[in-house]
Amino acid sequence: MKIARAPVRPPATMPSDPRYYDERDLEAELKRTFQVCHDCRMCVNYCGAFPELFARLDRDIDAGRAEGAELLGHDDFRAVSEQCWQCKLCYIKCPYTGDEDSYELLDFPRLMAREKAAHARRNGVKMVDRVLGEPQLVGAYASGWRAGPSNLIQASRLLRKVQEKATGVSAEFPLPSFSSKPFMEWMRKHRPAESAGEAGEVVLFATCYGQFNMPSVPRAAVLVLERLGYAVRTIDETCCGMPNLDGGDVDAARKKIAHNVQALLPHVRAGCQVLVPGATCGYTMKREWHEYVDAPASLAGEVREVSAAVFDVMEFLELLRRDKRLPKAEGEGLGRVAYQVPCHLRAQKIGFPAARVLEKALPETEVEIIQECSAVDGTWGMKAAHYETGRKYAQKMVAAIDESEADVVVSDCSLSMLRIAKETGTPAIHPIEALARGWGLIDSGDRPTEEA
Repeated sequence: MKIARAPVRPPATMPSDPRYYDERDLEAELKRTFQVCHDCRMCVNYCGAFPELFARLDRDIDAGRAEGAELLGHDDFRAVSEQCWQCKLCYIKCPYTGDEDSYELLDFPRLMAREKAAHARRNGVKMVDRVLGEPQLVGAYASGWRAGPSNLIQASRLLRKVQEKATGVSAEFPLPSFSSKPFMEWMRKHRPAESAGEAGEVVLFATCYGQFNMPSVPRAAVLVLERLGYAVRTIDETCCGMPNLDGGDVDAARKKIAHNVQALLPHVRAGCQVLVPGATCGYTMKREWHEYVDAPASLAGEVREVSAAVFDVMEFLELLRRDKRLPKAEGEGLGRVAYQVPCHLRAQKIGFPAARVLEKALPETEVEIIQECSAVDGTWGMKAAHYETGRKYAQKMVAAIDESEADVVVSDCSLSMLRIAKETGTPAIHPIEALARGWGLIDSGDRPTEEA
């Protein structure tokens, strides 16, 4: 008998729901969703999950054993889930979601996250997910005075191969180097511009990669925001939790969410907006935090309060531009810019603020928007088991960047930048860095043009 398209009741999307980890409820929802996806097939080219899904359904249908997804079992669910890298593109495009007022109420990415969480609860969190799930601990340990030896280890192919065997992290993926001067060390010594505070105050959530690997990004954000008259606050932040969710470790993610919310809440209640220079962290803080922390009610309310104050840093600048508060530089611009739009920025449904800001705030700057996935998305593409598949799916992005013949390549995603540099040989920078360069706040070596 063919599976009904409509759910008997709304799907369980929150871990606090008693049905979330219930195996029978999860299996029924997986089969229902897979059946609807099989009937549609629009998402077949987005990632490896859908070809895997369709092949398994077609196997049973072609053999005359099934009409649809009714015979799929645990191994089938696992195989599909393992190929989902949580780019969210299928949700953005899906006509059967709650956002589209559809009765099917599909949310394929959240369902795959639920399957991973249930699998992790039954079988434990895998080593590779434990390692990749703690970027703040790895960064704090390996940066600063340890950056030199840490980077030497990462540069050794032999040691990377040993690391791959031990941890499951691909020896081929271009891991980010560690900074000898993490962002907060720079921030403690930084002397704010005289105009800082005239327009108000904001909180900068620097992200783990911004703190320990790519401090040039939050540094550029501070300089740009101060140029615009904002005093920049920082907090004792930890990871946003997305790497834990990638591995199904819901409890670890919830602890990090609670920590960050308590650190951000006083600033939000003081009227500050929270600016994030990272598409994945920004998406997680806006769209995921409240799904994973909905109890107790007091904390759930605080989570929603903080999430409502979160903006991508370029989104914030675009709002200033619309309000005619974003000046335009004089002199030379960036020329032709290839802008790779991260999937997790698209999932925020805020358009392409970086493209508008760069074109409007800099002279002689033309932005070509490239809406192609880097197939890293959190931690998935960094794993040895998925590295080659990720490379394959990233080739559309690589070809588009190569064809653009751009003078500058930008992306809001630090992991996309790593993939771009590895595959194209061209270093990519964050749009906030591009803007800071265009405004003369930093030079091409990421040094402030004046003592900061």
